Amino acid sequence: MSALLVHAAGPQVTVQDLGRPGYLALGLSRGGAADRLALLEAAALLDAAPGQAVLEMAGMGGTFEAAEPTRIALTGAPMRAKLGKRPLPWNATHRIAPGEHLTIGPAEAGSYGYLAFAGGIATEKVMESRSAHLAARIGRPLGAGDRLPLGKDPAPDTAPRRLAVPDRFHGGEVRIVPGGQTAMFSEAERARFAATAFTRDTRGNRQGVRLAFEGAPFGTEGARSVLSEIIAPGDIQMTGEGTPFVLLPECQTTGGYPRIGTVFPEDLPRVAQAAPGAPIRFAFLKSEAASAAWRSEAEQLAALKAATQPLLRDPRDIPDLLGYQLISGATAGETE
Repeated sequence: MSALLVHAAGPQVTVQDLGRPGYLALGLSRGGAADRLALLEAAALLDAAPGQAVLEMAGMGGTFEAAEPTRIALTGAPMRAKLGKRPLPWNATHRIAPGEHLTIGPAEAGSYGYLAFAGGIATEKVMESRSAHLAARIGRPLGAGDRLPLGKDPAPDTAPRRLAVPDRFHGGEVRIVPGGQTAMFSEAERARFAATAFTRDTRGNRQGVRLAFEGAPFGTEGARSVLSEIIAPGDIQMTGEGTPFVLLPECQTTGGYPRIGTVFPEDLPRVAQAAPGAPIRFAFLKSEAASAAWRSEAEQLAALKAATQPLLRDPRDIPDLLGYQLISGATAGETE
C-alpha cells in the first residue's frame, strides 16, 4: 500500500471524512469535516466516493510526499500550494510523483483547506469513521514524521480536472430555518436578529463559532436557559450573555441554551469557513422555501461532477509532457 509522508504540518492538520453519525446516545457528536462541501468537491474532481478520508488543514497546510504516484485534489479554503517550485491552482486535481514535495502554505481566504487523494487515506476506522474528533480525544493533529497509508489510485492516468467554485470564504448571507425554540424569541427579536450585521468572532473552533455584533444582547421572552436536549451542527444557540454561537461538527450533543434557528445545511460551510472578522447576516427561510431549496448530498455531488472541466496547463510547466498522449486518432492515411 502507498503512503503519505508528512515532513511538516500546521498546528491543526487532521484526518477527516464525513464523520460518524449515530452515536448521539453515547454522547458523541457526528464530527467529520468542518466543510462537508469541500469533500463533495474533491470527490467530484477525483470521481471518488464522497466518504473517503482527506486531510483537513485549519489555516495552514504543511509539506507532504507520496511514496507512489497518485492524484490529489485541493479544495476548500484556497491556500498557497506548490509541487516542488511549480505553483498549483486550487479547486483542481494534480498528479504527484514519488520524491516530489507538495508544500501547502497559509489560507488566502477562509479557514479550512482540504487535501484529498484519489485512493483516499486508509487509516484504521474508529467507530466506523477515520475522522479525528479532537473534543472526544479520537485521533490527533498530524506532525512531522507521520506516515499515513493511502489507497491505490484507481485511474492514475486520468487527465487533471478543475472546478469553478462560488465564493463561500468571506462570509455573506446565511439562510436559517426556524426550530422548536424559535418561538421563544419575540417577533421583534427575530426581526432584529435578521437585521443585525454580525462578524465572525476570534473565538471559535471545530465545536462552533461565536458571532460578534453591536447592540443589546439577544434574549427570549422568558428564561435564558431551557431543559437540556439534543443539539446538532448548524444550531444557533443564544448563550446566557445573549450572544449567538453557531455549532459545528464537534459540538456537544445536548444543550440548555435556547436556539433561535438552525443554519440551512448547504450554508453551514459558509459559517465554518468565515475567518475572524468576516461579515455574516442571517435570513429566515419559511418551511416551504427550505423544502424547495433543499438538496441531498448525492444531488449536490452529481451537480458538481457535471460541472468539472479539464484543467488547462501551460505546456512549459509540465515536466512530464512527453508522457502524455498529445495526438489522438492519427492514422497512416489509408482509411476512408
